[in-house]
Amino acid sequence: EKDLDKIMSHYTKSESLVVFDVVPPRQYTGWIAYKEDWRKFLAECKDNPKFEISELETYGGNRFAYSHSIQHFSCTNQQDKKFDVIFRVTDGYANFGNEWLIAHEHVSVPVDLTTGKADFQSQP
Repeated sequence: EKDLDKIMSHYTKSESLVVFDVVPPRQYTGWIAYKEDWRKFLAECKDNPKFEISELETYGGNRFAYSHSIQHFSCTNQQDKKFDVIFRVTDGYANFGNEWLIAHEHVSVPVDLTTGKADFQSQP
């Protein structure tokens, strides 16, 4: 729970948070709903998960900003198999009293339209 609170500390703790995650449902609305998504996701890890962020670019003004990055996540799942995936992440930030917090997040992976399969190891 402590690690989850650390991960979630960058999100607005309100019902206005909207996240389009790579896993169903189509969207999570509100901090509580997205925190539960993270809880379930991390529960699949048997060991400590590893996060790597690369290609981070940020843009913005005084009240709103956004960033996009490539994020690599890996862990050993409960079936002792390596879970390793590369995501594309775009975050929208709002300035809440001089604190920049994520108010919208979009996580995705490329999909091969011929096969309908997701590309979890996407390379440029």
